Amino acid sequence: MPYLIDGHNLIPKLGLHLDSFDDELDLLVRLQEFCRLRRAQVEVYFDGAPPGQASTRKAGVVTAHFIRQGSSADAAIEARLLQLKKAAKNWTVVSSDGRLQRAAGAARAGAMSAEEFAQEMVKAQTVCKTKSKSESVLSPDEVEEWLKFFERRGR
Repeated sequence: MPYLIDGHNLIPKLGLHLDSFDDELDLLVRLQEFCRLRRAQVEVYFDGAPPGQASTRKAGVVTAHFIRQGSSADAAIEARLLQLKKAAKNWTVVSSDGRLQRAAGAARAGAMSAEEFAQEMVKAQTVCKTKSKSESVLSPDEVEEWLKFFERRGR
């Protein structure tokens, strides 16, 4: 499922700090990992880009929009919903801002609070770690069975 995310709304919900120099980069790294684990697509919006720094950058399936000062991530997300037209119903807006959640509903898109999405990100990490542990750790009996198998093949 694709997501439209208010980045500065999500950052503190993940234990990151908005006053940190690398807060946006840290979020982008985490979003890339989430997309890899969940096979999702993300567009994240950050407002307050310094003059001359407003831009869009793509890293894999994560697209980061840095919105110029004087505008807002909320306004950019609302504009994106309008641009998507009927396809907006396939997207979920991630923000704890009630106005933006209502705009998502009006566009027939899904809406999720930043807190809920942060929990989904943690859950994706936990499921992946649990899966990889259970898939990669062999019991002593399994190790013995493989040793016997390869010993027979070597004869």
